[in-house]
Amino acid sequence: MTAIPFFDRTRVDAPLEAELTEVFQRVLRSGRYILGQEVEAFEAACAAYLNVSCAVGVSSGTDALIVALSAHGIGPGDEVICPAFTFAATALAVARVGARPVFADIDAASFLLDPASVSAVTTARTRAIVAVHLFGRCAPMDALHALAAPRGIAVIEDAAQAFGADLGGTRAGALGTVGCFSLFPTKNLGGFGDGGLVTTPDTALAERARVLRAQGTRRKYHHELVGGNFRLDALQAALLRRMLPHLDARLAMRRHLAARYDALLASAGVPVSAPSLSPGHTYNQYVVRVHGGQRDALRAFLAARGVGTEVYYPEPLHVQPCFAGPGAVAGPSAAETSLPVAEAATREALALPIFPGLTEEEVTRVVAEIAAFPGWSST
Repeated sequence: MTAIPFFDRTRVDAPLEAELTEVFQRVLRSGRYILGQEVEAFEAACAAYLNVSCAVGVSSGTDALIVALSAHGIGPGDEVICPAFTFAATALAVARVGARPVFADIDAASFLLDPASVSAVTTARTRAIVAVHLFGRCAPMDALHALAAPRGIAVIEDAAQAFGADLGGTRAGALGTVGCFSLFPTKNLGGFGDGGLVTTPDTALAERARVLRAQGTRRKYHHELVGGNFRLDALQAALLRRMLPHLDARLAMRRHLAARYDALLASAGVPVSAPSLSPGHTYNQYVVRVHGGQRDALRAFLAARGVGTEVYYPEPLHVQPCFAGPGAVAGPSAAETSLPVAEAATREALALPIFPGLTEEEVTRVVAEIAAFPGWSST
């Protein structure tokens, strides 16, 4: 039986091999491999696509968050609210700048930040809310802005999984004070190594981000800020710019496959909940909830049948040793020690294969294998 991979990047790269080879040769012949015209052209293309004033290429999605937080002047003594159910880089970036990550719960239907929980953990020390557009779906930005604006709190978009997503016609990266993207190979716009992007309508903040990404310098050996080596390679920028015109077609593929999953799961009669509908969702991951305590058993069954899956995420952030254990940055407050919706999601969430190049027939087989799981008889 042919295996169905959880993700296979080669299916989308192979048809572009000649184009990508030409780009590689162009950069090789230029002799310019760090920043420069290739990065500037990529930044301009991304700014136009996302409809933002400024885009700044950086070395990774994590570094995009560090640059964004640093550009806001966030550091020791400050608090930054993050969802407890997300990739650890969201909160690790907060800790890296010396601030304290404060964890809020999520909405059960969408897996996104719950504004009510955010409100409960907001204090006088809160400087920012990191709104994670999880799995390719935009966070509830209107509600978060309503909480943040009267208090002068920045709303930073962690859009690592959401390049091309939108909310009411406005694309991720243009919904907050600043947007942070990952260009890791598995992302909607994925490169050929690490890369990231910072977006903002604020030209002064963008200029500060450019200084921070280059060791805090505007001119050689004159360091205005304590920055870092957060530069985007010219080769990555050039290859990504060649991929950008194909993005909308690939997002359409993801949405089509997600609709297929939705329909098949609805008729399968199994205790598996599909993601709640959202027209701007880009389905960087297609994550279902498996009820009845059967998530891990179902995953093992699917693996034995050749179907790749992934668990996003097996532990919530507020119980991670680096945040809650001995020697942690700062232990969680009483309001953060019990975040039941996030904790339930870590036990029930299962990501199914979804990527451009996956076929409808493979989606049909994935759902058929889920329906054939013998453990349903015990739920």
